[in-house]
Amino acid sequence: MTGRAPGGAQEETGFLAVDSGGSGLRVVVGVPGRGALAQRSSKEPVRTGSRGIDPEHLMRQLVPMAASLAAETGVERPTTAVVGAAGLATLGDALRAELPGLLARELGVRSVALAADAVTAYVGALGPRPGAVLAAGTGLIAIGTDLTRWRRADGWGHLLGDCGSGAWIGRAGLEAALRAHDGRDGGAAALLARAEEMFGPMPELPGRLYPRTDRAAVLASFAPQVAACAADDPVAAGVLRAAARHMAESAAAVCPASGEPLIALTGGLFKMGEPLLAPLERELTARLPQARRVAAEGDPLHGSVRIATELARGTLDLPMDEKMLYVPAEHGS
Repeated sequence: MTGRAPGGAQEETGFLAVDSGGSGLRVVVGVPGRGALAQRSSKEPVRTGSRGIDPEHLMRQLVPMAASLAAETGVERPTTAVVGAAGLATLGDALRAELPGLLARELGVRSVALAADAVTAYVGALGPRPGAVLAAGTGLIAIGTDLTRWRRADGWGHLLGDCGSGAWIGRAGLEAALRAHDGRDGGAAALLARAEEMFGPMPELPGRLYPRTDRAAVLASFAPQVAACAADDPVAAGVLRAAARHMAESAAAVCPASGEPLIALTGGLFKMGEPLLAPLERELTARLPQARRVAAEGDPLHGSVRIATELARGTLDLPMDEKMLYVPAEHGS
């Protein structure tokens, strides 16, 4: 809807694009045809509880950010909102049930899309093209589509999966450090020295690590040390080769088998550079010779913006899936 912005200018209908993840909330307001106009962020992650992702906690953060963005841009009441949320597939029941109504009541939003963060990572990286995306940071998930359905592999968390992720690499590196401490086969003195420098005496590490709720992040914090040792330490290099193999397995599980699909990498883990990227390129070439590697065009927030733009225009043409990309019926204005 439209109205008057400060100074008498005509307000523009627009969209809100949201990226909600483990490191907090990022919000963009934009206008189709003009793209993103302004951005706000919060470092407070949206809470999860017995009902999964908490829609009211998300709204308590989103409403003041939307007001601030409106004051800056003149887009007072966006008619479209896209929320990309980590955990939507498994923890999104309350979000799907309640968030569209909350957005309509509090912000005047009529069209809503709720997307798993893997979907926004995919759309940010490749747009509406067939292929596969490896999203790797503390955790890891592969997502692919032939534009008729979504396929995902891994993303099961650091206790049950996320194979090849930062947490996985860090845990494997710390295991090698503990093996060296014990005098067992498979140990790495270089990793032991770096682990003691970061965490103190090795016998104290389990007592410090196991009670923490951010265990995955602590494990992932050691992954760069593994990469730093890989050039001179065969155990560290072997950990990265194994991580690359796991990643390629996940990519192969979701990548379309026909045509010339694209593959893109996104996420902070790939900042480790050649020690990880070189074995990963070899594994991807061996397992997916039909696929073409391309650079990711953008991140998950960019994916949310793309989805919001297409939804606002009525041209959204991605596979619908309640767990992965959910577009409920429009609310009245």
